[in-house]
Amino acid sequence: MNPYSTQDTIIALSTPYGMGAIAMIRMSGSESIALTNRFFESKFGKKDLTQMDSHTVHLGYIHDGNQPIDEVLVSIFKNPNSYTGEDLVEISCHGSTYIQHSIIQHFVANGVRPAEAGEFTMRAFLNGKMDLSQTEAVADLIHAQSEAAKNVALKQLKGGFSNELSEVKKQLIHFASLIELELDFAEEDVEFADRKQLENLVQKTIVHVEQLAQSFKWGNAIKNGINTTIVGRPNAGKSTLLNTLLNEERAIVTEIAGTTRDTLEETIHIKGFLFRFIDTAGLRETEDIVEKIGVAKALEKLHQSDLFIYLFDSNVTNLDVLSDDIQNLPTHIPHLIVGNKSDLISLEKKSEITLIDKEIIFISAQLKEDIEILKDALLEKLALHNIDTSATIITNARHYDALIQVKVSLVEVLSGLKEGMSGDLLSIDLRQALYHLGSITGEITSDDILGNVFANFCIGK
Repeated sequence: MNPYSTQDTIIALSTPYGMGAIAMIRMSGSESIALTNRFFESKFGKKDLTQMDSHTVHLGYIHDGNQPIDEVLVSIFKNPNSYTGEDLVEISCHGSTYIQHSIIQHFVANGVRPAEAGEFTMRAFLNGKMDLSQTEAVADLIHAQSEAAKNVALKQLKGGFSNELSEVKKQLIHFASLIELELDFAEEDVEFADRKQLENLVQKTIVHVEQLAQSFKWGNAIKNGINTTIVGRPNAGKSTLLNTLLNEERAIVTEIAGTTRDTLEETIHIKGFLFRFIDTAGLRETEDIVEKIGVAKALEKLHQSDLFIYLFDSNVTNLDVLSDDIQNLPTHIPHLIVGNKSDLISLEKKSEITLIDKEIIFISAQLKEDIEILKDALLEKLALHNIDTSATIITNARHYDALIQVKVSLVEVLSGLKEGMSGDLLSIDLRQALYHLGSITGEITSDDILGNVFANFCIGK
């Protein structure tokens, strides 16, 4: 059976599985209202749900024969004005797992099919309620772990990204149609499409597409969190700093050098952005086999990070050693150099350290001094202060890949225009650019793409 057959009426639990105060069961399809009506008894006299207005709520009981299963609230949404574009029913029942299971199984026994992952949203896409990029935003919104991720997903769900692409497509289609019209009059040797206007449009579009594609770097970080590794020599206070940022005793802290043997990861929200902090083993030469593995893992995490903090003990670190360490840091990865235990050093010592690198930030992780300065510096280092999360930001790798292909095709068009290429060849490259734009919104798609998109959804959405 095709898991996305639109002929079936489907049902699923849309709230998280498990016991709670209330659960919500969703049913969509041509028979959803009629079937619900068959097993529904209103608390306020006989009521025919099929005759009720859309977007109305009804209190009563779901029955299995003469036996009520539960007292419920039934919400009716009639096509096409529903999430899926079909007749849709939402049954709010008590949160007992037994009750949830009983209601769902009762409808399944009467011809309703359990929904596949993402099938409700798939139907919304197939029925033109949203395009493919908007359906992906639904999944992003469900999984948003920060304010920034929520804002970006909500912007896409509201159609911000789709509208931008629509404007680009409209202009390209206009020129593509004029060029193809020329092909019908090839013997007359006429030009309907102004080549200079087309060249200017393609140049502007390439810049726009590049800007969107470049936003993926930050969009991916916003969506999945910014991997931030804390590295440094033993006893620099890395674990203390992690505990301070978390505001809880998460990492073991002792005076013994080399306490941290493995990596420890925790997520922290800083002014609307999600950071994934990774505490690592102290970097030093050691004969201890376990600690040696920990050091290797620390270096591995360092080179995989979006950003790292090099933490040193400003009270005891030798200035020559510090200078050598800073010189050996991987400069291609954004980083901050942070002097810990600043409460224990004199102004003279601080000045000497600052001569090595003027951008060193001083904190006291134990006393929680200047931690807010460090947080601001993390945002500043990645220019997160300047990111407008209400603007269009690409968070999806599929969209990024498609935009890169759009750019490749448009560069070919631009090259062809400059070389005086014939209209039929220009048309091929323009159509290719339009194809890749269409693949983002789902106007051009395949079963494989749809399968990959909706496989990431939860059942019930």
